[in-house]
Amino acid sequence: MASEKLKAAMAAEGEDMEMDMSSMIDLVFLLLIFFMVSSHLIIVKIDKRVKPPTAKNAQVAKNATGRVVVNVLEDGTIWGQDELELTSDESITDYVDQAFQMNRENGIETRLNLRADEGVDTRIIKKVVKAAGDAGVTEVIFGSYVVER
Repeated sequence: MASEKLKAAMAAEGEDMEMDMSSMIDLVFLLLIFFMVSSHLIIVKIDKRVKPPTAKNAQVAKNATGRVVVNVLEDGTIWGQDELELTSDESITDYVDQAFQMNRENGIETRLNLRADEGVDTRIIKKVVKAAGDAGVTEVIFGSYVVER
């Protein structure tokens, strides 16, 4: 009965009923900004100077959290992800340990992501893995290109 009175009143005035969408649009933008600010972007910078080897059984990792990226160039120099040259075993251990401590505070397991050039001597790779182990890292991810099967 009330709806009939409303229809009659609207018909008499000759106006169409319209919904104000501005508050809904404001809400959508606020939610968009909230999710953009609260999300954590994980950015792994890839050093273009490193040419990793190819592997038939290589897999793309699904989870990139907790990675400490160390790049080993063809000439044997060792670089951190933030363009910091690591010249000694102690500097590698310190670099990995900083990330290890920060990840431990956030409850994240730390993994070494070792990106070595395909022409690097394996003794250098062993040195980096040992230094990371001295910092407390127990998992190593070796970077390689995936070959089509």
